[in-house]
Amino acid sequence: MIGFTTTIPLEIIVAAGRPPADLNNLFITDPDPQALIEEAEIAGFPRNICGWIKGLYGTVLRHGIKDVIAVTEGDCSNTQALMEVLTLQGVKTIPFAYPYDRSRETLALEIRKLRAHFGVTADQVAEARARLDGIRAKVHEIDRLTWEDNRVSGEENHLFQVCTSDMKGDPAAFEEEIDAFLGAARERAPLAESLRLAYIGVPPIITNLYPCLEEMGARVVFNETQRQFSMPYATADLEEQYRRYTYPYDIFTRLDDIEAEIARRRVDGVIHYVQSFCFRQIEDLIVRRRLKVPILTLEGDRPGPLDARSRIRIEGFLEMLKARKPC
Repeated sequence: MIGFTTTIPLEIIVAAGRPPADLNNLFITDPDPQALIEEAEIAGFPRNICGWIKGLYGTVLRHGIKDVIAVTEGDCSNTQALMEVLTLQGVKTIPFAYPYDRSRETLALEIRKLRAHFGVTADQVAEARARLDGIRAKVHEIDRLTWEDNRVSGEENHLFQVCTSDMKGDPAAFEEEIDAFLGAARERAPLAESLRLAYIGVPPIITNLYPCLEEMGARVVFNETQRQFSMPYATADLEEQYRRYTYPYDIFTRLDDIEAEIARRRVDGVIHYVQSFCFRQIEDLIVRRRLKVPILTLEGDRPGPLDARSRIRIEGFLEMLKARKPC
């Protein structure tokens, strides 16, 4: 199993015949993710470090993962220190970096280095890309059924899109699951129209956010980062695919995509999720200046259900959106 700290060129891992594992997905779907954080804190991780980083550390040890691709630029600023601590535990770490300036030449070099590490050719990677793109296209259809046909919930949309980062470790089995879901979803009656929300930021550490929103009469029709995991743009080659993938780059690149999708999906309001102790919290200042729709900034720390204070804030936000919405 090859673990990785955030989305990397998955095509290379698949071409190498190694099972891919997005450590974030393993962490948050663990029966007891809080215990993984506690293991990291017992090992010496500070309390005021992002819960995801501590969870990734515990996940690697819990699953006995010996090889981890760590994204050292374009994701969490604590990843380099995580690499160093994992090295102490005998884990082999492989660095990968997304260039801040989105340079095609620099990104192509990073991809070649990763390809060389796993000993795969460009043709093998192209073959894997064609296979994965077929699966991604089906997830794009799930996304369309969410915002255009209103037949898929925000949580279902979130789950299928977030799993495209590693295809649940088995692309063939994941595709079968998608096919079964699509067959059933297309036969559903459209969901009752409700407030239409955009969710932007990293996937939530809050375990019941989507059901709570729907209980309150709102539905997420746009999951920003999760959609990016599914590689939503048609591109000519692998380098351009990961250059257009917005998550690792600057907030302005992300906002261009967010604004376009807010308009296309007729979004009433935005939930901007920020993780406690994460540098991305600062970006909320820019998001609020740039977007022209109401925004609720929601902060999460550790895995668990929505707390009472956040629930009250969401209820107030949704009431405000309902008052603004034309009858």
